[in-house]
Amino acid sequence: MTEYAFGLDTFGDVTLDAAGQPLPHHQVLRNVVAEARLADEVGIDVFSVGEHHRDDFAITAPDVVLAAIASVTEQIKLGTAVTVLSSDDPIRVYERFATLDALSNGRAEVTLGRGSFTESFPLYGFDLHDYEVLFEEKLDLFAKLRTEGEISWQGTTRPPLAPTHVYPKTAAGSLPAFVGVGGSPESVIRAARHGLPLMIAIIGGEPARFAPLADLYRRALDQLGKPLQTIGIHSPGFVAASDEEARELLFPHFVANRNRIGAERGWGPTTRAQYDAEADHGALFVGSPETVAQKIAAALTAVGAQRFDLKYSNGTMPHEQLMSSIRLYGTEVIPRVRELLA
Repeated sequence: MTEYAFGLDTFGDVTLDAAGQPLPHHQVLRNVVAEARLADEVGIDVFSVGEHHRDDFAITAPDVVLAAIASVTEQIKLGTAVTVLSSDDPIRVYERFATLDALSNGRAEVTLGRGSFTESFPLYGFDLHDYEVLFEEKLDLFAKLRTEGEISWQGTTRPPLAPTHVYPKTAAGSLPAFVGVGGSPESVIRAARHGLPLMIAIIGGEPARFAPLADLYRRALDQLGKPLQTIGIHSPGFVAASDEEARELLFPHFVANRNRIGAERGWGPTTRAQYDAEADHGALFVGSPETVAQKIAAALTAVGAQRFDLKYSNGTMPHEQLMSSIRLYGTEVIPRVRELLA
């Protein structure tokens, strides 16, 4: 019988207070810890935080936030969504998350990606012309680190690494790691080549459109002689008592967030018709517990995935509404999805 897991993702989106004003970053960060604690209490499997370096997101140091969450939770796994490995050091990433794994009693994991935002590259002194080679080489080094034995490595993005060990070692002997992809076949094959689980970010369009990517990944694993790995889906959404309430509460925050990013990337303004189309047939998991559960079960089945992570923070949507959505997701949506999939 297939084992499924269900998670929550946030980027620490800067939310609004009761007066409609943006909360300061320090309060947003404390609210994220409270949201994770509730997720643990209602039985959600994984809580993951993303990394950004801009004013509309508060989380720049996921490992620090996750360590704070580890201190107030007991069961929930702690991950990233995603760690931008291209602009970080693989050894430092491994050390930080192996430390988190020890402090959380084996609950740490990491999702590695190139990032859809690129502000970390100039911030940390990396050239965007090296976007592809940075990720390729750093993922290769990270995969070697997961053996937790003596390693050496040579590439073009750093001096050669003489035979050495990296500490601390994890209790399990390797740190769980996913590769996050946005739809590139090359990225899928890269994940298969390293034998790492796949997390597909489905943020627009019908989830079933991504089934060929999942099939490609499974075929690549087979041809490379590697065992099957977990396939996950990451998508945005919001849960409320009814479909109408969920859509109306989410709409202004979803549109404001999408339009801000769209203005930076040359997209046109998002319309209500586009929003409703994404909610009806696309990658927006918004509605009552039953509606969201049905849509998650259908997406997992269509893609052949075993994990679903709801990106529950939606731009400026207030903390109190997020807390309500988390509670419904844990107590009503996830049990119903398990019923449907069984």
